[in-house]
Amino acid sequence: MGLHDQYGLTHVINARGPFTPLGVSRSDPRVAAATAEALGEFFVMEEVQDVANRVLAEATGAQAATVVHCTSSAITLAVAASMTGPSPERIAALPDSSGMPTRVVLPAGHAVHYGHPLVQDIRLAGATPVLAGTEDDCALDDLERELAHPDTACLLLVSSRMVRGAHVPLADAVAAAHRRGVPAVVDGAAQDFRIAELLATGADLVLVSGQKYLGSPTAGVVLGGAGPVSAVRAQEKGIGRAMKASKEAVLGVLAAFQVRQETDLGAWQHAQTEKATRFVERADALPGVRATLASDPTGLPFPRASLRMDTAADAAALAGALRAGSPAIWVMDHRQDDGELLLELVPLTDGEIDTVLDRLGKLLAG
Repeated sequence: MGLHDQYGLTHVINARGPFTPLGVSRSDPRVAAATAEALGEFFVMEEVQDVANRVLAEATGAQAATVVHCTSSAITLAVAASMTGPSPERIAALPDSSGMPTRVVLPAGHAVHYGHPLVQDIRLAGATPVLAGTEDDCALDDLERELAHPDTACLLLVSSRMVRGAHVPLADAVAAAHRRGVPAVVDGAAQDFRIAELLATGADLVLVSGQKYLGSPTAGVVLGGAGPVSAVRAQEKGIGRAMKASKEAVLGVLAAFQVRQETDLGAWQHAQTEKATRFVERADALPGVRATLASDPTGLPFPRASLRMDTAADAAALAGALRAGSPAIWVMDHRQDDGELLLELVPLTDGEIDTVLDRLGKLLAG
């Protein structure tokens, strides 16, 4: 008996992408094996993190790296590190930030909601989020004006499809922060395919999720300069104690990066494109829907399937009906007000894709 049946849990087909409320992702068997082995052993955790620092730095080209509980906690700890540096006294004081720089500047459109407000991650460190520009537009002048304040701890930038408004050039924003002597942090939670690109912005810290496309246990990976990463690790003597990574998480992350390095990404990308293309060809033959390929707005190396319907109500009704069935099929519904649903097929098996298409056919015909 599987876990779903043992505990009476809903069977899910996840066409929504690496979505936390659905358990995020599936792990490669090699990652699962490394995680299981770690659970049965004892380790000196400082040694494990030292190994993670070396292995992840070599794998990504960063100067240094560490693993924390998740990307949300990585934001809090990166902000805390920007406020405290290596000072044991300041680290022990947080979230009382008296006498420290507390302003965290971010473009207004980057104040996204991941199931909770990203700005709450900032506040947990005892810092104050300061939104530059508007949700529709944030020019470099808007950032420069806020960064000029002497109480500024860091600039926080988000690389995500959920970002709103006009595109803020990340490298230009990082350079603007550095002109003011302000460290820059990039939250790239689901951007593990783009680590090299994000590091190339010059950001002091780049944060990615281990459990999204990498498929590790729950973990946040912090990459960047040796000094900033060291300051993040030092937070474990303070608020970071509640956000530490477990042994199985750190070693699972290392296994996930090894799997990624052993993967022929060109062949993988071709396979994802072929999978999405086949789905779109079959879906486009169904009544009441127009199916096309849709690229990722942040540049992730695979397409999604776009289903367009005549009205927002039609799209919302279809998404609800898919979710209400058994198995429950979850899709990306953030564009349903425009009559569009998106399906990410990366983690799905051929059998699951057949199930999705069969369900779509029955719902659209009925």
